[in-house]
Formats: sequence, C-alpha cells, structure tokens
Amino acid sequence: MASALSYHEPSISTLLVLSSFLLLLNILNFLLNKILYCGLIGQILLGILYGTPGANWLSLEVQAAVMQLGYIGLILVVYEGGLSTDIATLRSNLALSSLVAIIGVSLPVALSFTLMVLLPITPLQAFAAGAALCSTSLGTTFTVLTTCGLTESRLGVVLASAAMMDDVVGLVMVQVISNLGQGGEFGAVTVVRPVLVSVGFAVVLVAGCRWIVGPVIRTVQGKVGGSEGRVVVLLRRKETAFVLHAAVLVGLVTGATYAGTSGLYAAYLAGAVATWLSNLMSSIDPASQPAVGHRDGAQIAATSHASETLESTRSGGEAERRSTGRTVYEDYYHAVVERVLKPFFFASIGFSIPITRMFAAAVVWRGVVYSILMIIGKLACGLCLVRFASSTSNGRPKQVKSQKIRSKTPSGPAATEVPLQNLSTSVRIATPSPPTSQQDSRSSTQVAANTSCKRSTQTAPLSLYPAAILGSAMVARGEIGFLISAVAESKGIYGASDGPSELFLVVTWAVLVCTIIGPVVVGLLVKRVKRLKKSERRKSGGRKDPLGIWGMVAKK
Repeated sequence: MASALSYHEPSISTLLVLSSFLLLLNILNFLLNKILYCGLIGQILLGILYGTPGANWLSLEVQAAVMQLGYIGLILVVYEGGLSTDIATLRSNLALSSLVAIIGVSLPVALSFTLMVLLPITPLQAFAAGAALCSTSLGTTFTVLTTCGLTESRLGVVLASAAMMDDVVGLVMVQVISNLGQGGEFGAVTVVRPVLVSVGFAVVLVAGCRWIVGPVIRTVQGKVGGSEGRVVVLLRRKETAFVLHAAVLVGLVTGATYAGTSGLYAAYLAGAVATWLSNLMSSIDPASQPAVGHRDGAQIAATSHASETLESTRSGGEAERRSTGRTVYEDYYHAVVERVLKPFFFASIGFSIPITRMFAAAVVWRGVVYSILMIIGKLACGLCLVRFASSTSNGRPKQVKSQKIRSKTPSGPAATEVPLQNLSTSVRIATPSPPTSQQDSRSSTQVAANTSCKRSTQTAPLSLYPAAILGSAMVARGEIGFLISAVAESKGIYGASDGPSELFLVVTWAVLVCTIIGPVVVGLLVKRVKRLKKSERRKSGGRKDPLGIWGMVAKK
C-alpha cells in the first residue's frame, strides 16, 4: 500500500474538459433561469453529455467524485430550505401540507398498478415502481422556489413541507425495497421501523430544543446579563455562529443516518433548528435592548453624540445581522453551493440516466403513458388550494376574522368591530374631530368597514395560479426517484437479468420526464404571474396579487 499519492501534472485535455464542464454548468444555469427559471434542466442534460450515458468525457473516478460532492450540495440546498422556513407559518399550515403530501404519495402509487396492464409484472414490482414516483425532489423543489423568489411565501412553506413529507416517505420506501430485495418478507416490521425512526427523530429533536436547549440558553444568558466579557463577545461573533450551525448540521445528519432515517430529512430539521436558535438568541440578547433608548436620546442630544449613537446602533445591528442562520449561510456557503456543489448534484443525475437504451419503441410509448399518469398524480395536489380558494371567496380569510377588537364610539355605547390589521386606518378616520351626531359616527364606522372589507378581499386567492404552481412543483421527482429505482433494479425487484430491465427503463422515463416538465411549467407560471403583477401595478397601484394570500411573505 502506497504511503502517499504521487503528484502528477494533469494533462491539458483533462484541464479543458473539467474547466469547460464547470463553466458550462453555470452558463446554462444562468441562461435557462433567465428564460424559464429552470437552469437545473441544462445541468442534467450536460451531465448526460459529459458522463457515461453520452460522450464519456469524464472518467469514472471524476464522475464518482462529482456525485459525492454533488450530494453535499444537495444536503446544503435542503439545509437552506430549512433556514428559510418560518416555524409559525409551518405550524399553521401543517394540516394542509399533510393533505398535499398524502395525495402526492397515494395517487402515484395507486396509478402505478396500471403498469400491470402495460407490462407483465407482479403487484410487488408495480408497488416498487410507484415507490420511485411517490417522492418529490427536495433539491429541485428548493432550487425552483429560490429561483422564483417563493421560498418564504405561504405557498413556498406549504410546498416545502409537503415535499419534505413525500421525501421522507420515499426514503422509507428505499429501506423497504432494500429489505425486500434482500429476501425479506413484506411485513409490518419492514415498513413500520423506518417510519417510527423518522417520527421519533423529529419528536426527540423538538423536545430537546424546547425543554433542554432553550432553558439552558436562557439561564446562561440571564447569568451573564449585559456584561461585555470575552465569552459574551465571542458568542456574538459570526464565526462562532458558523461553527455552532455547522456542528448542528453535521451532528443531526450523522445521527439520522446511523439511526436509519434520511440525512436530507435531518438537514432540513437542522436548518429549522439553526433559525430557531438565532431567533431565540436575538429575542433574549440584552445587547439589542438599549437600541430603542438610544434612538429617543439621540433626538435631544447634540449632533456629535447623535452621530456616535447612530454609528453604535448600526454596528450592533450589523453584528446581530451576521449572527442569524440565513446570513451565516450567505457568508460561508452560498457562493460555493451555487457555483460548484449544486451544479455538480444536478449533473450527477444526468450521469445515472441510461439514455442510449431508452429509445426502443416499446419503452418510449410505455414510458410516455406512465409519465402522463405520474404527472396527473402530482398535479392533483393543487386541488387542495382550489378548495381553499372557494371557501374564502365569499368572505374574509379566517386570520382576519379572528383578529377583531371592540371599540366604543363617543356617540353611544354601541360597540363596533374593526379588524386588528385595519385599526390604524379606522383611527385616522375617526380622530380628526369627535363625531357630533350619530350620523357622523355611522359614517366614520362605515368608511372603516369598507376599508377593512376592501383590504380583506385583496388577500383572497384571485386565480388558479397558486394551485397550478403547487401541483407543477410537486411533479419533479429528481434524485429520490432515481435512487429508489436504482435500488430496486440493483436488488433484482424489477426482474433484471443482464442489463437494465424494461420496467426500470419505463420508470426512468417517468422520473426524467417529470423532473424536466415540472420546473419548466413552474417557471412559465411564475413568469406569467410576474407579468400580471407588473400589469396590476400600472392599472391599480399593485393592489391585486394573482397569488393572493399564498404569495404573501411571512413576517419573521
């Protein structure tokens, strides 16, 4: 065994291939994102061209290294999705996300049994095919959401949560199919154990954060108080936040993998935990409290003192900004993930597509038919938002209805209900002069009511775009679909003997078509929505949003 790796200068052909591969990944991503918001499609096609399915310009060792680095990029993409998820919005939409996930899993699996008509396969093989198509690509979903600017919207939270649930189910299916391929029986233990591990991991993590980590941080913060010692200054530095967040990410991914659940699932939870820690630290940080007092003092102090106070406040705000999970990610991870690791991941998907064996006539038409069925199975998820739109179109949204206060008018004891979000408007209308008659009071109240009704109807869904975007974004299968089908093929569940089986090629067709069509349709829809928004701004001052409440960004 060699004691060291001898250094050899790479040949010029190797350098040209690698440099052109990396440059074209970013160039195609930029161009296709500008046109259709789906640069990842170009990266997948470039992986097919440079990899084993195409020209085979990259050696197997390089392709393996790109695949491994790309998976690190996938973990960080999912981690970024966890950082961008608002916990309060996620909790309020948990039931809706669960319904979307259930539809996204059950319909593709049920429709997959139609393969028994197209191919001579068993019900177990049809179930394995449906397992590969029940998942939703987390990497593709978060990439599309980030590119379209919907990550922090209510629609983005519902979509990310549903995709995560589908991914957990898909990764459980990987373990189930692996056990079945090893000669295991289709019993309760084979299915229930991976599910219980995933649920238990989340429960233990939430309980630990709520009853252990939170109280410990509050206790330590209370003891140090407002001191400015070295330890406190060190804890506020962005480098410290980077180390802590990286430790959380690595620890959770490692623990989840050894426990038997998905590392991607743990990466998403790690992002949510990092955001929760940042919010907790900022809410109890004494350094952020004097800022308000400084502001009031600056109004009556001398100019020099006000300038010093403003500079101090700005410095404190910059330090606080750099300690959040999102800003730490942007400072340390964002550039390398966007330019190297994430392109490598989508290119590695192209490495695994047997493009040369997928164009036999029998495989093509069966693959197209199965792809259409799988697209329909995921598009049905958008019906959840259509139902919600019809229930709120006749009145104000539930959030607005529940937030009311009662105020007494000067002319009488009668109470008037005013939505909380429109309190400032109603006060401005009523306060210039007290009503001198009951008619003036009624007029004031009526104006406030009309204003609140107008604002409430502006947040109602105005079109089918939210439902269409949700259903289309759920279509992409991506890495999880390829992973499940590859495991089923390697374990012999698809009935392969020599070379890829026909069922594997049909499933690969469906995964590939769904992964390409989903982001393209979402990109076209988002492009259309943005044009409508610009048109509404010119016509009515931007008061109508085609996405309605689903396009609203949750306030942190």
